[in-house]
Amino acid sequence: MMKAATGTDPQGGGGTMQGVALMAVAMLLLPCMDAIAKYMATFADMSPGQVTFYRFFFQVVCTIPLIFTAAGSATLRPKRPWLNLLRGAIHGAASLLFFAAVKYMPLADVFAIYFVEPFILTAMSAAFLGDKVGWRRWLAIVVGFGGALIVIQPSFVLFGWTALLPVACAFLYSIYLFMNRAIGEADSPLTMQTIAGFGGTIFMGVALFAGHSAGIADFALSLPASAFALALLVILGALSGYAHMLVVRAFRMAPLSLLAPFQYFEIISATVLGYAIFGDFPTPSKWLGIAVIVASGLFIIWREHRTRRGTAEIAFD
Repeated sequence: MMKAATGTDPQGGGGTMQGVALMAVAMLLLPCMDAIAKYMATFADMSPGQVTFYRFFFQVVCTIPLIFTAAGSATLRPKRPWLNLLRGAIHGAASLLFFAAVKYMPLADVFAIYFVEPFILTAMSAAFLGDKVGWRRWLAIVVGFGGALIVIQPSFVLFGWTALLPVACAFLYSIYLFMNRAIGEADSPLTMQTIAGFGGTIFMGVALFAGHSAGIADFALSLPASAFALALLVILGALSGYAHMLVVRAFRMAPLSLLAPFQYFEIISATVLGYAIFGDFPTPSKWLGIAVIVASGLFIIWREHRTRRGTAEIAFD
């Protein structure tokens, strides 16, 4: 069993709060990336597979200049290259599933179903990293999954098996985040994101070629149709690279079980962008499911805070 930090903060409370702040900012930015992906798939007629390839390709393009101007070319020689490449490939598969889902489903619906991911991650942190998760938080995880089912049920009626794509994405993304912590501090966040970008680009290049050869429409090959489309794809890559660098940094500063529920911040941006750009808005039943999921997550945050405060008081005594 792999062991890592179990909830203690080596940098003190200030470091933990900085990690929480970085995670919150990243979670507000990432839905902008997904809105661009949905726009490209619905209005620019670009396949989800092609959008995902460009997402990782331009991530590499946007992060390499930082390497040579701020970090030096040695950054391209990671201490754990294969783990970072694998991490990028897993992230590529997760992004492909998510972008395929947002092509067919409202953005807020996809995020609401995807919100099972923090519960999966909390369970993984307890099982493999030794983070302490009490019975109350396990109960909150079960309730949160119930909230996800409230959202999935009407979506499944409308979209069929497509409604389960965000669940598969959540599982893969949990593994990706788990690897952020498992890899540790052997490489810098910039190195990790750049090499992961290569991993995602290679994976999506192979997947795109295989899917296109098999005649699958969601893997159709295409180039940007205009300068505006190209600009959106560059922004897509930049957002993915820089926002995920914030995520990597956050997971070095605070425990998995504390940061995981902050991903609910994504529903704010997703709902606003979904309504403003695509005219999508969750139905009352879906709002109920979202409320149950968010309430469960907030309870996990409260329990984590109370547990950490109790541990600190015992240590002080």
